[in-house]
Amino acid sequence: MTLNSSPSVDISLPIRRGAPPLPLAGEGWGGGAAASEVMVAEQKSPTWKVSSRLRSNARTLRKNSTDAERILWSELRGHRLNGSRFRRQVPIAGYIADFVCHDANLVIELDGGQHFADEAEKSDASRTVAIESRGFRVLRFSNHDVTTNRAGVLETIAAAVAAGAPTPTLPRKREREQTAVGASTAPATSCESNKP
Repeated sequence: MTLNSSPSVDISLPIRRGAPPLPLAGEGWGGGAAASEVMVAEQKSPTWKVSSRLRSNARTLRKNSTDAERILWSELRGHRLNGSRFRRQVPIAGYIADFVCHDANLVIELDGGQHFADEAEKSDASRTVAIESRGFRVLRFSNHDVTTNRAGVLETIAAAVAAGAPTPTLPRKREREQTAVGASTAPATSCESNKP
């Protein structure tokens, strides 16, 4: 016995002809730029080449960070400092910068005790010049500063990010909002004030 044999029950589903069903959330039928085209346009890739050796050294430094680097990274990672995005151990100009904020063009370097010798200071100065030639501003802190004065270091970094970050454009008011604001600021005239 089949289901369609009963004359009172019609189980056949209507066939929808015409437009296809609406896409699920997050899916579309196209019409815009391909996702790969959008991603390429939005990516900020450096204009310099990074050797595989330097990239490998940066990965190693990320795994073997110092105590001061771990402390500062815990405060900077995940947009924790005023919503700014930081990366750590980034190759720039043949060097590996400790922390970088690309939005503010800011490099943060942490220096241990070995950086305070005369030769190391000369090396750090040439390193700073090379990084600054790429358009970055370099801030240097000692490991001791990070461990003993974390709030002061973060305050200095936040001020540098605020100074170097581009200012976002404010949205324009829509015409409807502008007329509503203009109407509310106009002087009110009432019939009662015109009475003798």
